[in-house]
Amino acid sequence: QVQLVESGGGLVQAGGSLRLSCAASGRTFNGYRVGWFRQAPGKEREFVAHIWWSGGSTYYAASVKGRFMISRDNAKSTVDLQMNSLKPEDTAVYYCAAGRDFLVSYDYWGQGTQVTVSS
Repeated sequence: QVQLVESGGGLVQAGGSLRLSCAASGRTFNGYRVGWFRQAPGKEREFVAHIWWSGGSTYYAASVKGRFMISRDNAKSTVDLQMNSLKPEDTAVYYCAAGRDFLVSYDYWGQGTQVTVSS
């Protein structure tokens, strides 16, 4: 069982930046792929970005590519999402998720953290 804890959400003006962090309680992310997803009110949850802990390969949704950067912090055993040039349409609850790196699915999810971008 992997328990994920997100932190770093908040309120920011359009054009600003926020950094989200995801930690796995009691373990590291070795052997996992860690992703960020988001869900805005009235919309379906959508993929934002993911990273393979082993090797560090990343992939981004087109809507955030060039503005967001996902990274791993080996010292803190966290996966961070640096969000720059934020837009009001980035407003959502952001979720961290983890899945074994040889599987397609994400089996573990965090509780979510609210990101609100004001215009």
